[in-house]
Amino acid sequence: MPIPKIDTNWLIRYKLYHIPFWCVYHFIWWSIAIGNPLKAASYLLFTPMLVKFSFYVIFQAIAVYFNLYFLIPRYLEKSRFVIYIILLLSTVAITSLWITPGYYLSAFLIHKSVIQAYGGLYNCLGEAIPSTLASMTLAMSIKLTKNWLQTTRRQQLLEKEKLETELKFLKYQFNPHFLFNSINSIFFLIHKNPDMASDSLARFSELLRHQLYECNDRQIPLSKELDYLENFIGLEKLRQHDDLEVGLEIDPGPVARLGIAPFILMTFVENAFKHVSRQSGRRNWININIRLNGLQLEMDVDNSTWEEELQEVINYGGIGLKNVRRRLELLYPGQYELSITKNTGSFAVRFKLMLSEMELSPSYELMA
Repeated sequence: MPIPKIDTNWLIRYKLYHIPFWCVYHFIWWSIAIGNPLKAASYLLFTPMLVKFSFYVIFQAIAVYFNLYFLIPRYLEKSRFVIYIILLLSTVAITSLWITPGYYLSAFLIHKSVIQAYGGLYNCLGEAIPSTLASMTLAMSIKLTKNWLQTTRRQQLLEKEKLETELKFLKYQFNPHFLFNSINSIFFLIHKNPDMASDSLARFSELLRHQLYECNDRQIPLSKELDYLENFIGLEKLRQHDDLEVGLEIDPGPVARLGIAPFILMTFVENAFKHVSRQSGRRNWININIRLNGLQLEMDVDNSTWEEELQEVINYGGIGLKNVRRRLELLYPGQYELSITKNTGSFAVRFKLMLSEMELSPSYELMA
């Protein structure tokens, strides 16, 4: 019988390490106030001072996390500064009032009044208010520093990913196999169907222009990315055999001012053409469906494939599924869903991405 694996990360998963942190934090302040850490420890362990200490730890922790996880995201991060300051000061005042019963209870346990033990309610609040402010300031400093470090780290990764992605797509842009096959297909169409050849040449020109000039920004208009996909699919259909059925349905709705990282959608379409089955005497097909639901872009890509190629498809050829997910995680953390399914004789991709509006440059405004 296998031995069940013990999860050793429960302390971090449930953030239980915060409890000893706040205990140590308050103990340090008490040691400074008393002037002797051993004497402070004896007070806490062997006298009713432990009750007063517990009130500080519990209620200040509640105030700290209320500020970090409710007030800051809802008001400070949304620039509602006046409301935030009012609620923050109210939280400090209410927390200090909650701490004062600890003084009364500890005084009761040593058979003294609050005035005899601590000098009265005003003295209790005079200690509780600055202590609460100090705890909340410390927690905010730690939280904001952590967020700043994470943001800096993410920016570094994004810059590195941008360089790596540019190199990979530079190789794709000048792929001789794709270029020569597309040019040859257009060349043969010139005598066979001049109108189709003219249309294909225009698509080819638009595709190269997009790759060379229009996809250098971190975000490009969604309409440009969709135009690029249509041009790419049109050229790929010229290069494929007649027994390949390609279905394309784009229903994006209003795409004005919606932006997307370049070549995010391209990866799935390119891979479908790369790994589609090409068996004579059977149906070979690719179905691509793109739609816009509010700000959420939804994309379904299905293609027939040979059973023996399914594992190769999972590896996602050039850029790799691992790199696709990594790029999405860097560019759109928590804003996408990607499902890869291998079925008998087919391969399916289900992709959802939450988009945002972008400021269009003057050049894009003129081209729109």
